[in-house]
Amino acid sequence: MAGAQPGVHALQLKPVRVSESLKRGSRFMKWDEVMTPVTLRVDPQGYFLGVTGLFCCVLWRRGFITALFPQEAKLRELLDVGNLVGRIENRMLTVVTGPDMVNIQYLNFMAFQEDVAKEWAHELFSLASNLLAQNMGRESCLEKAFTRLKLQTNQEGRIPVKNIFRLFSTDRKRVETALESCNLPAGRNDSIPLEDLTPDVYKSFINNLCPRSEINQIFADLGVKSRNYLTVDQMTEFINNKQRDPRLNEILYPPLKPEQTQLLMEKYEPNPAMIQKGQISVEGFARYLISEENSVIPPEKLDLSEDMTFPLSQYFINSSHNTYLTAGQLAGSSSVEMYRQTLLSGCRCVELDCWKGRTAEEEPVITHGFTMTSEISFKEVIEAIAECAFKTSPFPIILSFENHVDSPKQQAKMAEYCRSIFGDALLTETLEKYPLESGVPLPSPQELIGKILIKNKKSHPKPSDGSTKKKLSEQASNSDSSSVFEPSSPSAGPAAPAEVEAEDDEDEEDDDDDCKKSMDEDTAGCEAFATEEMSTLVNYIQPTKFHSFEISKSDKRSYQMSSFVETKALEHLTKTPVEFVEYNKFQLSRIYPKGTRVDSSNYMPQVFWNAGCQLVALNFQTIDLSMQLNLGMYEYNGKSGYRLKPEFMRRPDKHFDPFTESTVDGIVANTLSVKIISGQFLTDKKVGVYVEIDMFGLPVDTRRKAFKTKTSQSNAINPVWDEEPIVFKKVVLPTLASLRIAVYEEGGKFIGHRIIPVSAIRPGYRYIGLRNEKNQALTLPAIFVYIEVKDYVPDTFAALSNPIRYVNLMEQRSKQLAALTLEEGEEEKDTKEVQTPADPQTNFTVLEACVSASEMEAQTVEELKQQKGFVREQRRHYKEMKDLVKKHHKKTTEMIKEHTAKYNEIQHDYLRKRAVLLKSELANLDQDSGQKLSELKEQQQQQLLNLRQEQYYSEKYLKKEHIKQYYICVCVCVCVCVRVCVCVCFCNIINIPKIIKPWQ
Repeated sequence: MAGAQPGVHALQLKPVRVSESLKRGSRFMKWDEVMTPVTLRVDPQGYFLGVTGLFCCVLWRRGFITALFPQEAKLRELLDVGNLVGRIENRMLTVVTGPDMVNIQYLNFMAFQEDVAKEWAHELFSLASNLLAQNMGRESCLEKAFTRLKLQTNQEGRIPVKNIFRLFSTDRKRVETALESCNLPAGRNDSIPLEDLTPDVYKSFINNLCPRSEINQIFADLGVKSRNYLTVDQMTEFINNKQRDPRLNEILYPPLKPEQTQLLMEKYEPNPAMIQKGQISVEGFARYLISEENSVIPPEKLDLSEDMTFPLSQYFINSSHNTYLTAGQLAGSSSVEMYRQTLLSGCRCVELDCWKGRTAEEEPVITHGFTMTSEISFKEVIEAIAECAFKTSPFPIILSFENHVDSPKQQAKMAEYCRSIFGDALLTETLEKYPLESGVPLPSPQELIGKILIKNKKSHPKPSDGSTKKKLSEQASNSDSSSVFEPSSPSAGPAAPAEVEAEDDEDEEDDDDDCKKSMDEDTAGCEAFATEEMSTLVNYIQPTKFHSFEISKSDKRSYQMSSFVETKALEHLTKTPVEFVEYNKFQLSRIYPKGTRVDSSNYMPQVFWNAGCQLVALNFQTIDLSMQLNLGMYEYNGKSGYRLKPEFMRRPDKHFDPFTESTVDGIVANTLSVKIISGQFLTDKKVGVYVEIDMFGLPVDTRRKAFKTKTSQSNAINPVWDEEPIVFKKVVLPTLASLRIAVYEEGGKFIGHRIIPVSAIRPGYRYIGLRNEKNQALTLPAIFVYIEVKDYVPDTFAALSNPIRYVNLMEQRSKQLAALTLEEGEEEKDTKEVQTPADPQTNFTVLEACVSASEMEAQTVEELKQQKGFVREQRRHYKEMKDLVKKHHKKTTEMIKEHTAKYNEIQHDYLRKRAVLLKSELANLDQDSGQKLSELKEQQQQQLLNLRQEQYYSEKYLKKEHIKQYYICVCVCVCVCVRVCVCVCFCNIINIPKIIKPWQ
């Protein structure tokens, strides 16, 4: 079956576990401008971090953990007093929280012992980065809200009712009614004893506040009729037919058995008596639907489930552009913290724009050159990267250097900082199995675990030192040029020494043109010449100027990569899509936003994922739709920052066109249907809401704003939409397609969304918890949907996928046609008249009563077309026409290949001659090459025109022959008691009246 994995994945994800020390709590000093003694404590479920002082308890959302040190000497002295164990910097703990990567808040604490600070830092980070906690089901979300209410007690240890109004603030009247129905105080100034708000009372309150009539309807539709329960067999049938993914392999993932269903019912049915009878009530059924077992994404998709042993070029790699920026590209502040937040979010490729420091210390800095953005210390950035590099993912990090430092002394400092701070994590030598030679692939992420790779210009030795000094001075002057340039990638380092001189000459030519390009490509083209210290750090990621796909294919150097501004990449993708995909099978390509995106907006990454581009770099500070798709893409596979490409994008014997509209060889397309049933607690405002559905993937699969529900009438607590589902009949490439479901207020304000891979989505009745723009889970907002997903079956073979349904449909159509074709005056004959009678005498009577030949009805054209002879002839004609078209396509393909080879030959000859000619001779060469290409184009167009004309006349002649053969009369002799024969002559398709000629 399609969608099956080679084997069942053994889940490695661990559920949330809070240590006893975190439950009990520990004493800390909270410091900012003043110091306050507090106790930190985590609730048993690990939802909240509580900070308890003398007067209050404050709750914060879980954030990422790091450690900051007070800069003021006076504050440091105040903190470092008393009988404290360990150095003060080792006792620091900082909790970082915020709605996105830019707007963050620091909560600084100091422990009284080093081991306490270390334990809390480790445990809190484990809780904050737990993938199962980040993807909790509906049941856990409701439990989290309940935990929050229990923790927010007043001084008397009671739950203020105003906190319930604040949590469920959509409709105060409904909240009051729900509280009263549970016999709880409902006044704003009232409070509820903790023992009165039990889990069962809380569930009853939720059911009264948000009644679910649609669940009762689904339960009734499953066949309960007048009963109020489902049996084991009914529940088993429901799970296997509605909730199971039909794409799964039935051997590796067998359907549920009744005994397994019984265990499931025992888990969720609250009534022991019904459990004994093998029954489940509507309440137990509703509990199953909100359980973790019924999540819309299987947990194995969140886990590290993809093979990580393929070359680096065969993965999509989470990448950032101008990582240091917090706002626009021309003005705003740069931040070291952006590197921490970006790496902790799962990014594996960050960018460092390095410039020469102007201070007396001559420390290199990171900033956006020739703009009003602030500068940050290069050394501090390297320290931040070292601190957070492998906290979220152990797989390799690529540091993309845009090096404008024209000072050899400062470049030497940069190299020394990388070596000393990264230590053994920095990959300075190539792996023995993967030398820098032509035809050798890149190492795999698995083989590079825990390693940091540098992408920077790499210099190579020349015959004399004079040319090196000359190039360094030229690059120094270039780096002070204008602010917006098109980047030319730096020179590539060959493995063979014999190639060095020729490539260096090419580099000099490239450098002359580096700063003369379009505004789209920003400042990357004016990079400084790499010194020996920096060059020695570069190995598998060597940036090189891109010339053509043909040259890259012939060189076959996997360690050379090229960067493309989005506009140039789009041009390549438009003109040579197949070649672009082939290039990305063996070499890396990096795509970055055009320089005119001064507001730090992002291009749509899906466009370049479709071409197999690995490093699709985005502005992480801007959480727009593009960035949301990126976060959704890399949420899976253990949040490792690496996603394995589809197989046909990796195999050298497969060729893929991203613009294909037909199914891909070896990939089974999917049919996806989504019905939005209802929503729960979508917003805290009393407004109408609606849902939109988008599909992102190949151009043929992408459908923007494909579906939109009606707007609910001022109901955001439990809106119900009774509308037809949206059907994506044919998703050509489900492994690269994502479904986005977004919820908006009636005015268009964004509430939340969820992005789910089509290949991972589970069918059936599911709750989908919504996320905010940063892809953080929202606690209460969710939508309830019904999803159908299956292998796509063309209409031609629909009868094979569901023969019973097909036969029933054919019978229904026949009855409808019979009613339409019934002529005036005709009456339906009783079926008894055509039955074979048991009595021979009766049979003789019927024969005597036969109508005369002149009254007999002739067969219709449609009936005669069902005759075997006609069907056989029609099949033969179809085969002849198909063969003719196939031959034409073959000739056309051969002709195009021939002309492509000629074009490549002319282009290659042009490049070869251009490399050795002087600039004064280039004009003649360009004119000669252009004339040859023009002649080749005209010749190709004429040959294709001739071939098409020939095909046209061939098809026309063949159709005439077929029509002649259809005129052959088929004589049907019908002898009915009076020995009358009727010769019926019929024709196909054309409207020639049927001729009936009786003869004796």
